[in-house]
Amino acid sequence: MPFLTRLLVNAAALWVATRLVPGVTYVGGWLPFLGVAVVFGVINAFIRPVLKILTFPIIILTLGIFALVVNGLMLMLTSSLSTALGLGFHVSGFWAAFWGALVVSLVSTMLSMLVKDPPSRVDRRRSGVIDV
Repeated sequence: MPFLTRLLVNAAALWVATRLVPGVTYVGGWLPFLGVAVVFGVINAFIRPVLKILTFPIIILTLGIFALVVNGLMLMLTSSLSTALGLGFHVSGFWAAFWGALVVSLVSTMLSMLVKDPPSRVDRRRSGVIDV
């Protein structure tokens, strides 16, 4: 999925979490909110995979439930960095982060399924469509 599309999906998912989950709040305009989505995307791209690898045995033992804890921690880290950057996004506690991460995951998954990637050049060749 292209960067801008992923950024907008993350922003929409975070916005839904601010509306549905008590304790997940945002104060500000839409441009700083895109900054929050960038922070969230960077954290999920670089820190989350490391944590998932480190906590893999716990995730297996809990049948995947601990992955929600990791996602909640990523949302709390996003809150901390956003507050430090003055972006106006705040998560007030672990349970707000846990439920917020669940909402963000569900909304992000649904939006990602709606937004389809254009077929790559290799895919078009395999399907018989040749572009010149």
